[in-house]
Amino acid sequence: MRSWMLWLLISPLLLVQPALAETPEEKGLRLAQEADRRDSGWGDESSTMVMVLRNKRGDESRREMRSQILEVTGDGDKSLIVFESPSDVKGTAFLSFTHALEPDDQWLYLPALKRVKRISSRNKSGPFMGSEFAYEDMSSQEVEKYTYKWLRDEALDGRDTYVIERYPAYEFSGYTRQVVWMDKAMWRPLKVEFYDRKDDLLKTLLFHDYNTYLDGAVRRPDRAEMENRQTGKSTTLEWRDYAFKTGLTERDFDRNALKRAR
Repeated sequence: MRSWMLWLLISPLLLVQPALAETPEEKGLRLAQEADRRDSGWGDESSTMVMVLRNKRGDESRREMRSQILEVTGDGDKSLIVFESPSDVKGTAFLSFTHALEPDDQWLYLPALKRVKRISSRNKSGPFMGSEFAYEDMSSQEVEKYTYKWLRDEALDGRDTYVIERYPAYEFSGYTRQVVWMDKAMWRPLKVEFYDRKDDLLKTLLFHDYNTYLDGAVRRPDRAEMENRQTGKSTTLEWRDYAFKTGLTERDFDRNALKRAR
């Protein structure tokens, strides 16, 4: 009798366990969705930016920009970056409409030619303004742009992280996969490895010095470093003067905004 009663107690657990089991793919997607949920509701964002480009010898060139982003419900975010110095790039403006399930729309305004150039949907792997960031790196990272797989939990620089592999759904991506180290406490990325179409390590991106805004609801880094592991070149992005919910609208991100922004 005792063994039969024990079986009655255990058997429901045996039946439920397979349904509760989570595959690495399911866990990876769940973690990505949770990170996305925690980084929503900020409305719009503006900042000033400094871009530092370094060649293999360590020689540097510096560019100053301003940036604004509009959070879009049901699709990817819209962003506008305007270069303010040096003189050879002053007035250049980059407009990006990220899409969750379709190729992003991106345009570049070239003041010397006084024309707007559309970035080809097949050319998003090209370098953004000569930097180690590709055009596809400059769009918002919508959950639907990837499929996911949780790899492991791991400590990185003393912080507990989820290590997640994600695979671009976009057929013309310059990457076969990316490996993301996501901080468990902040739900923000600390490190990303990018693998090229041959599945060789191409670039490493590190985020530094996160700060909180909007009463702790939003976290943003002060600095990001992208290193090309194949060429030895690198690019640093620094953000300053973050501001949120400033009243930006769709009109601030239409095609005419490229020329107005100079």
